[in-house]
Amino acid sequence: MQPYLPYALLAVGAYAMVPPLMRVATSGANAVPSNVATIISNLVLVVIALGVVTYTGETSTEHLTSPKILYVLAAGAFLGVGILSYYRSLALGPVSVVTPLFGTFIVFSSAIGVFVLGESLTPRRILGVGFAIAAVYLVSGS
Repeated sequence: MQPYLPYALLAVGAYAMVPPLMRVATSGANAVPSNVATIISNLVLVVIALGVVTYTGETSTEHLTSPKILYVLAAGAFLGVGILSYYRSLALGPVSVVTPLFGTFIVFSSAIGVFVLGESLTPRRILGVGFAIAAVYLVSGS
């Protein structure tokens, strides 16, 4: 088994709960505004991440001067825009349509991996991305 697989599967299971919970939280009576929900949910994320960093004994200060910190900051900026937009769309639309549409990031991330990062493009990966596109189309259609 690949060492990343348990983490990837845990991520899928945990992240599958986010859209329905955010949809309930940000719509209907007593709705929490999506921007406020973003702040609160991400504060929880920060607290959990700080706990993990503390538990594992990792230090963060020396990495602030890494030449790669700019990539981390750029990823954070894109994450901020993406999550704010995603939570807003969940407040306005059905989870069954918004989430598959959001899921097309898999296609675009895969393309960036291949064309920008030089990752290999195999027939199996092409088929997987094709299935991902087909799944989004089928699930988000009316």
